[in-house]
Amino acid sequence: MSASALKLQVGARTLVSFPRRLVRVAWSLEQALTGRGPAMPLLQPADDGYLVTSLPEAVPLDAAGLRFVRQRYVRYFVDLAGGRAAWAAGLSGQARSGLKRKAKKVAGANGGVLDVRRYRSADEMAVFHPLARRVSATTYQERLLGSGLPEDAAALIAAAAQDRARAWLLFLGEAPVAYLWCGADGDTLRYDYVGHDPAHQALSVGSVLMAEALNDLFADRFRWFDFTEGEGQHKRGLASGGVAACDVLLLRETIANRAAVAAVGGFDAAMVVAKRWSETPALRQIARRVRRV
Repeated sequence: MSASALKLQVGARTLVSFPRRLVRVAWSLEQALTGRGPAMPLLQPADDGYLVTSLPEAVPLDAAGLRFVRQRYVRYFVDLAGGRAAWAAGLSGQARSGLKRKAKKVAGANGGVLDVRRYRSADEMAVFHPLARRVSATTYQERLLGSGLPEDAAALIAAAAQDRARAWLLFLGEAPVAYLWCGADGDTLRYDYVGHDPAHQALSVGSVLMAEALNDLFADRFRWFDFTEGEGQHKRGLASGGVAACDVLLLRETIANRAAVAAVGGFDAAMVVAKRWSETPALRQIARRVRRV
């Protein structure tokens, strides 16, 4: 079971929330690729419904209830088994040159050395955690979304002890400026916790670290690197493939659930229209005048 909510949101700001008690049914990357997902567990009397994540768009959801799509996205991945050469050949020329340029820029800011440090064992993960926490505390993921690196290192260290984790830090001098922690699901490595110090945003330290991590993984034991739910330019630029997917709420047919879904659906539609209007030249000009007042 997981707590969740239907929200009326503008950016990261929640205006109204409708709490619901949901059973989370998460599709793994392998399941999304094969189209054979997890079984839907039975709901308990107190449950409001299901939250199904990474459901492939091409796969019908064979269950009754009130359906509401929370988000649609491409679940991007890297085919590590294909090898680094095949992956690099699949990138655009602009992406390849951009990665080289960014790495050279970061190295130039660090006395000519690109200082990326790798962490794999339990002892290494114990060293990684406090350094990465320093970076995480500065990130928008932690400050706005509550999705920074956990403060308790126990689960991260335990995963490393079972060969189910990999981690990286990028340093400028002796200061960590970007981190990446990935947990394993069989032969898939997930993009779980990531962040960089916004003071070094201009150096693209997060992109440089991600590229270095992928370079390492082509010599590791994993079949796939999973960028998980949600999209982003950096994911699209580095991925070798993707699955069109969505997150779906499947709720019990109640009056309260119908009202909540109608409110959120209407609000989301209005926000799409508002965004489209705001992008017209005349309204952009009015917005600039309002901001100057």
